[in-house]
Amino acid sequence: MLLRQIFDPALAQYAYLIGCQKTGEALLIDPERDIDRYIQLAEDNDLKITAVAETHIHADFVSGAREFAHAVPGLQLYLSDEGGRDWSYQWPSRNANLHLLRHGDTFCVGGILIEAVHSPGHTPEHLSFLITDTGGGADEPIALATGDFLFAGDVGRPDLLETAAGAKGVMEPSARQLRESLVERLRDQRDYLQILPGHGAGSACGKSLGAIPTTTLGYERRFNAALKGASDDAAKFVRDILTGQPEPPLYFARMKQVNRDGIEVTGGFRMPPKTTGNQTEDFARGRKGRILDLRPDREVFSRQHLKGAIHAPFGTSFFLAAAGSYVSEEEPILLVLENMGDLEEAVRQLYRIGLDRVAGWTTMEDLQKEPQEWASLRRALFDDFDESAARRAGAILDVRTTVEFEAGHIENALSIPYTRLREKLGDIPRNKPLFIHCGTGRRAGLAASYLQSEGFDATLVDGVCETCERIATDRGITN
Repeated sequence: MLLRQIFDPALAQYAYLIGCQKTGEALLIDPERDIDRYIQLAEDNDLKITAVAETHIHADFVSGAREFAHAVPGLQLYLSDEGGRDWSYQWPSRNANLHLLRHGDTFCVGGILIEAVHSPGHTPEHLSFLITDTGGGADEPIALATGDFLFAGDVGRPDLLETAAGAKGVMEPSARQLRESLVERLRDQRDYLQILPGHGAGSACGKSLGAIPTTTLGYERRFNAALKGASDDAAKFVRDILTGQPEPPLYFARMKQVNRDGIEVTGGFRMPPKTTGNQTEDFARGRKGRILDLRPDREVFSRQHLKGAIHAPFGTSFFLAAAGSYVSEEEPILLVLENMGDLEEAVRQLYRIGLDRVAGWTTMEDLQKEPQEWASLRRALFDDFDESAARRAGAILDVRTTVEFEAGHIENALSIPYTRLREKLGDIPRNKPLFIHCGTGRRAGLAASYLQSEGFDATLVDGVCETCERIATDRGITN
């Protein structure tokens, strides 16, 4: 048996290629939408992907299962049939190659036996997959692909159906269901069972995920506080697992919908053309779409950028959080790059969250060769920030998570997490200056650039707020 973990650092997501080296067949679990890289990996290992399985209907990326179903003749598709009416897959045609799995169902890929384990809580339809190398003589599983059920150091968050997808009143029942799954589904498994999680540190699908790529069930039983808590007080587990979860990016709601109901099959992402001067001018004047400025340094961005540009620093965890929270899928996008070499990866990452309409690209170097409509973003350093003067002049906007805000905040500050601004624009005063802060300036920089692009009088309060940082550290929140 061959096992390869494929990591996407932008989304802290893991897919798994599991191949039978005797027959040359392979199963791919939880692929993202740009499937060419998985096909190449299989070919590099003398394998052909003949089956794709999903642990659940994902919220943080567009699944690649539909692209695979159209691209690979004869592909076998394994999806959950455990979600009930609201969380059943709607997009697949009911053909001979579709297999809807319930708890205990099995299938084989070459000499590898896969057993579906219904593990609800994160989502109602969630499956994990027990993997046994029967072709190698094993009669017990070597690994469990857990998706968003069990992570290294944490368990899946049970609130996303409510906080991201808008389902009402499901958080506590989902948390209770998650606890039952953790107790019942793992009870009889051996300590040596390898755990293959769907995400690592940096994912919004949990709050305390470890940075190691794999773990074992025995290790998690000893040191995973959330898993240990599932065996103790049920009410305390529910309370603890629902406390401190950060607000998800706005695009999560659409991901749930398209992964359940379907999204256009494209055959792969498309590289955009380089823009001309007139096309850039159209974007800058707000007539054609959104400008995403991918330069990583917010101070450099603040000094000079195209009018209307939103700061989305490429190569950081904030790139897709900003793009997915501030840009809708209908809006054309112009990318401003620091390095032309970043173009393909940036387009790939946007494609993975359903932002397909990248209409063009340019570089700051090229922009500076022609007249442009430039803008700058005002910055005030936190060490010099006068809260009283800011309140007299306008309004203070705190863009940290609600949990951070409730643990301590500047007097009379308005709280809107940076990932939720687009849906809350009507709650933000337009007739006064806004002073926008977080804990270090990173989230506030994104928020201030977006609000400036929407016509607000925005000032970035940059630098470290020591109290805010202490609160974030206490709650395990990444700034």
